[in-house]
Amino acid sequence: MSAPREFRSSHGDIAVRGFLHLPDSPHVPNSALVLTHGAGANCNSPLLVALAEAFCPSGVAVLRCDLPFRQLRPQGPPHRGSAEHDREGLRAAAEAIRREVPGRPVYLGGHSYGGRQASMLAADDPGLVTALLLLSYPLHPPKRPSELRTAHLPRLTTPALFVHGTADGFGSLAEMSAALELIPARTSLLAVETAGHELLARRNRATLPAQIVENFLRFTEELPTI
Repeated sequence: MSAPREFRSSHGDIAVRGFLHLPDSPHVPNSALVLTHGAGANCNSPLLVALAEAFCPSGVAVLRCDLPFRQLRPQGPPHRGSAEHDREGLRAAAEAIRREVPGRPVYLGGHSYGGRQASMLAADDPGLVTALLLLSYPLHPPKRPSELRTAHLPRLTTPALFVHGTADGFGSLAEMSAALELIPARTSLLAVETAGHELLARRNRATLPAQIVENFLRFTEELPTI
């Protein structure tokens, strides 16, 4: 597999920064996926790197990118009020990868905060991407189950695969299943046994990325064509 190349693009005042993984093939990629990180990480998080490397052999080009808040500060969570700008960064990333892989399906994914912003963007712009890959969706803050982050879910018409650990403090599997009932689009929930919010751990590092790839490819292959 070829080494990823540093990726830089811009759309107005929105910069896209990250790394582009391309399949080793004489043919163009069959689809593309934008992956982004959680509130405390960046695009070099082990989960994102492992997934990018696992997707490429299946012909999927992957852009793992830093959200705008992370481009501004190397550490720490997003500032209050930065979420809208982060969503515009995801929109710019989706448009940038579409230029790299024209005429192919584009998917959008993210871990925790990044996945939540991806789902909110897709709810506001249903035609932006073909499907979502949402890793450890932060359904509520730990130990505060009444503070649900579900207001936009009834407007989400983009198909979404959720990947969630059975020991995730940001939402139980039962709570996640109930939340998915709010979504009018097709959804699926992949449970990762004993995994916490980070998903990737020593015990599953060798198997989890391939499991996620297999489930996401099957999920997207089963989507109706229009």
